[in-house]
Amino acid sequence: MSWVEVTLIGFLAGAVGTGLGGGLGAIVRKPSPRLLGFLLGLAAGVMLSIIFMELLEEAIAASFTHGMLGLVAGILAFVVLDHLIPHHHPVSNETSSPSLMRKGSFIALGIALHNLPEGMAIGAGFSASTATGVALALIIALHNIPEGMAVAVPLVAGGMKRSNAVALSIAAGLPMGAGALLGSLMAGVSPASLSWAMGFAAGAMLYIVCDELIPDVYDLTDSHTAIAGITTGTALGVALIYFL
Repeated sequence: MSWVEVTLIGFLAGAVGTGLGGGLGAIVRKPSPRLLGFLLGLAAGVMLSIIFMELLEEAIAASFTHGMLGLVAGILAFVVLDHLIPHHHPVSNETSSPSLMRKGSFIALGIALHNLPEGMAIGAGFSASTATGVALALIIALHNIPEGMAVAVPLVAGGMKRSNAVALSIAAGLPMGAGALLGSLMAGVSPASLSWAMGFAAGAMLYIVCDELIPDVYDLTDSHTAIAGITTGTALGVALIYFL
């Protein structure tokens, strides 16, 4: 698949995910925590299977050293981003405040910055296989739905027009296209850079799963629904990898 196609898929994954979340946030404002928790658990499970059965396997096969360095770099990149610009999902416990407009704008900025390395994961995934890249794009788009909601909910509650709140949610997802381009180009340079890019993608995804998705799942719903979503997602991810 060409870098142009990978870039377009990255843009779509970011814009559609955050845009859909923004639309839901502008209309519904408060989705069912149980349903949202299950869907996030599903995304976490699929990501875990892709991380350990696809990305890390490909990274280590090319170069163990570069793969492990990429893994650590991917995790550290998100540690730094979360330290500089925290980006939690306050969808389930949002309360009205005079500073809601400002809060929504800062959330959008944080999500935009986080979407760049997430896009790199998509670009690196396509270098492994089309199936891996498509699966990552779909799962990250699903992951971006609550992020789009986190942008739109405080903005609409603060008085912004719904259409403008949705537009800002979409804009927050666009950097994913640039990340997909960067990940695709890096992975195509040499076996060492491919290994590093795959490891970076795995580290980025592992951080998202462990620091964001799984904690959010257990915050939003009961433990049985959470583990049901994670287990279903893991089984689905393994099945996709095995049959595709």
